[in-house]
Amino acid sequence: MRQLANQTVGRAEKTEVLSDDLLQIERRMELVRVVSHNTHKRMVACLQGQIGTDAEKRHKKLPLTALSQAMQDGGNQLGEESLIGKMMEMCGDAENRLASELMQHEMNIEKEILDPLNQLAEVDIPNILKQRRQLAKLVLDYDSARARWLQATKSIISGTNTQALTAKADSLKEEVDEAMNKMELCKVLMCNMPYPYELLKAQADHHRKSLTLLESVLPTIQAQQDSWTEKPAFGTALDEHLKRSSREIALPIEACVMMLLETGMKEEGLFRIAAGASKLKKLKAALDCSTSQLEEFYSDPHAVAGALKSYLRELPEPLMTYQLYDEWIQASNAPDPDKRLQALWVTCDQLPKNNKANFRYLIKFLAKLAQESDVNKMTPSNIAIVLGPNLLWAKTEGSLAEMAAATSVHVVTIIEPIIQHADWFFPEGRDVDFNVSGMFSMPAPLPNNVNHLTPPDYDSATIERKRPGSMVGPDGELPRRDRPTVPPPPQPPATGSDSNGICSAAFKTMGEALLFPSLYASV
Repeated sequence: MRQLANQTVGRAEKTEVLSDDLLQIERRMELVRVVSHNTHKRMVACLQGQIGTDAEKRHKKLPLTALSQAMQDGGNQLGEESLIGKMMEMCGDAENRLASELMQHEMNIEKEILDPLNQLAEVDIPNILKQRRQLAKLVLDYDSARARWLQATKSIISGTNTQALTAKADSLKEEVDEAMNKMELCKVLMCNMPYPYELLKAQADHHRKSLTLLESVLPTIQAQQDSWTEKPAFGTALDEHLKRSSREIALPIEACVMMLLETGMKEEGLFRIAAGASKLKKLKAALDCSTSQLEEFYSDPHAVAGALKSYLRELPEPLMTYQLYDEWIQASNAPDPDKRLQALWVTCDQLPKNNKANFRYLIKFLAKLAQESDVNKMTPSNIAIVLGPNLLWAKTEGSLAEMAAATSVHVVTIIEPIIQHADWFFPEGRDVDFNVSGMFSMPAPLPNNVNHLTPPDYDSATIERKRPGSMVGPDGELPRRDRPTVPPPPQPPATGSDSNGICSAAFKTMGEALLFPSLYASV
C-alpha cells in the first residue's frame, strides 16, 4: 500500500510497466493465440503420417509407402523378365525412399514447428498473461527499492554515520539491480515467439532432398528402359527397331504380311476398307509387345491391313526416305515410260540397306496381292493409291487436302510400276520366303495345290512379262545393272506403265474415293 501510495502521490518516480511496443503486442496477444491454434490444427492435417508415433510406425502409415509396396509386389508378380515388371520394381524402390524422406521431414516439422506452435498457443501465451501481472508487481518493487536507495544516498550526504548509511545504500542498490533483472527477464519471455518462415525453410530443404533423390534414380531407370530389347515398334525409327530386335524385317511388316498371306489375299478392298478402331488398337498393342500370339486377328484382315498402314505412316521417316523424295518425284516425271522405269530403279537402288530390304519385302507381297485383283479388286493402281501415301511423303506437309493434291499422282506413278515389275526391280530371289524370322506358321496350301509363296505369273505369261522386255538378254539372262545410267534401250512394258495410263487409273480411283468415301476411309 505504501508503494502504491508513493507512486500515486508522486513521491516516488513511476516506471512504465510496458513500453509502447510491448503494449501493442499485449493487445494482440489473444489474436496471436487464436491464429497459432488454427495454424497448428491445419498443419497437422497436412501431414501424411500419424503424428506422435515412432519412425517405423509412421513410415508404414504413409500413402507413399503403400504405393511403393503395391508397385514392388506388382513387379514381383510380373517378373523381372518383362520391362513393366522391372520398371515397377525400380519405381517402387524409389517411392519407398521418397517415403522415408517424407517421414523424416514430417518428424522434423513436428519437432521444430508444430511443438513450438502448440507451446505458444496453449502454454506460452497464457503464461505471458500471467507474467504481465507479475511484471506489474516487479515494477512496483523496483520503483520502491529505487526510491529507498535514492533516499539512502541523500542521507549519506547530510548524515553523520556515513559508514552505516553507505552500507545500507549498497544493499538497496543490489535490490534495485535484482528487481531490474527480474523485470527485463519477464519482458523477454513476453517477446519470445517462433516465426512461420521456419516452416518454409524446412519444406524447401525437404523438396531439395527429394529432388536430389529423384535425380539420382531417374538416370538408372532410364538406362534400364533404354537397354531393354522389347520396345514399341510403332513410331520408332526403322533402324533403331531392327537393331534392338535383331531383325531384318520390321516385326509389324512381317507379322501383318504373314497374316494377310493366310487369310487376306482374296479379301475385297484390302487396304481400302477401314478396320474397327478397337480391333486395330488391340492389334497394334500386341505388335508393340513383340508377341507372336496373333491368332485372334487372322479373322479380320482389314484390321491387319490397317495396322500395316499405321506402322508405315507412323515411322518418323517414310520407308522411301525424305532424302530421296526429290529423286523419286523427278524419276516419276520422266516422260518416256522406259526411262521412267530406269530412273525409278536407280533411285530405288540408293535406298539405305534396311529401308531397301523392307521395301523389297513389302513390294514383293503387294505384287502377290495384285495377282488376286480379279477377286480382291486391288490392282497395282489401287494399291498404289491407298498405300502409296504411307510409303512416301514430303518432309514439310500442309493440310491433308494440299498433300493429297500435291503428291497423290506422283506417288501412284512411283509405286504402281514398282509393284507391276517387282521381280525386275528386285530380281534377287523370285520366290520370297516371307517368314524371315521363322516365328510365324506358314500358310496352309490352297485346295488347288497352289501355294501362296509360288504364285503364277500376272497373266499366266512368262516371267519376262513382269519386267520391260528389252531388259532380258538374248539368252534369257538379265543384264548386269552395276552401270544403270547406260542401260540397253528398254522396250515399253507389256501393261500399265505409260504415264497416261497411270494418271488415268489414279484419277479413276480418286473419283471412286469421292463417290464411295467409306471404302477409302483408311487411306
